[in-house]
Amino acid sequence: MAPARLLAVCSLLCAWSPVTGHSCSLGRQGWADCNGMSLLHAPSSLPSNITGLDLSLNSLVMPHHGTLLMDFPALRSLNLSGNALLVLSPSVFSNLGALRLLDLSSCSLTYLHTDAFKGLGNLHTLLLRNNNLQEPELPFLLPLKALFHLDLQHNALVAVNTLSLQLMETVPQVRLEGNPWVCDCSVHPLQQWLQRRRAVQVTCASPLGLQGWEIAALASQDLGCQVKRRFPRGASTVQQTTGAHSNTTTPPAGKGGRSWPYLVGFVVAAIGISLLIALAAKCKLFHKNFASYRHRPLPETISTSISPMEDSSSWNRGSSGWDTSRSQHMSRSASLQGEDDDGFIEDNYIQPSEQLQEEEEWESRLSI
Repeated sequence: MAPARLLAVCSLLCAWSPVTGHSCSLGRQGWADCNGMSLLHAPSSLPSNITGLDLSLNSLVMPHHGTLLMDFPALRSLNLSGNALLVLSPSVFSNLGALRLLDLSSCSLTYLHTDAFKGLGNLHTLLLRNNNLQEPELPFLLPLKALFHLDLQHNALVAVNTLSLQLMETVPQVRLEGNPWVCDCSVHPLQQWLQRRRAVQVTCASPLGLQGWEIAALASQDLGCQVKRRFPRGASTVQQTTGAHSNTTTPPAGKGGRSWPYLVGFVVAAIGISLLIALAAKCKLFHKNFASYRHRPLPETISTSISPMEDSSSWNRGSSGWDTSRSQHMSRSASLQGEDDDGFIEDNYIQPSEQLQEEEEWESRLSI
């Protein structure tokens, strides 16, 4: 009885395999597991509505033209790790527009065509670790508009050019650890990129003196980069040769080397302002002097113009002559005082107090 049942089970399994056309296990959530089955080609009889497919650790052959898989419009995760694919042909995944994760780890890849990932506009994670990529043409990232995580760990990268670094700027997460980076002056762009990203654990493999050092922590002179220096035209050849072969540089202290134009401008402005102030003061003094020179000097004092003989004769003339001369003298004094009443006091003019004193002396003489 038992052998009959065993035979029946075997016959059912044999009949099921031709019907399904594959030996992959299907999960409840639309996941197809075809791991480690030595498959040369992807099964063609898988349901078209699967969301995940694991084809790792097989012997898949990459087609030279066309796509690797049939149309899976709902496929979101594809694992091809552990297959010796070597090279990816152009547009090999173009019919998987809904794909979000693609694992190509340990596939012995040595080259990536620019159009290898064409059609994967929704791809979020691309795993390329443990391959032999030396100088990948990173323009393959251009079709990957939604790429968030790129894993390039443990490849054969020794340097990355500036264009590739610019393309990787659009990817938030990039892993570059485990590559044999050559830490010479050619790695300087990568060093600046790592410093901006604050990436760690990306270390040098050569030269021997820098082996194990983090690239982001190195200085320019550690990489052997020569800093260009500008010399004046009259500098000697010995100074230029010494500066050109010097590998040690001193970081500039702020922006002191560029401050001299501002200093010269400040000095020129200060001198100009000083000249303007001096000219303004000179103009003011000129106006004052000009106004002071407009005054008329007082006539010579009456005491010097009249002799003693005239004094006695004038006394005999009586009070009428005295009144007339006094009135004339007072009128002249009043007119001169009116002209000189502008507040200026100079040595060549008689002050009002001195004029009054002279009048009193004149009256005293007349009284005598």
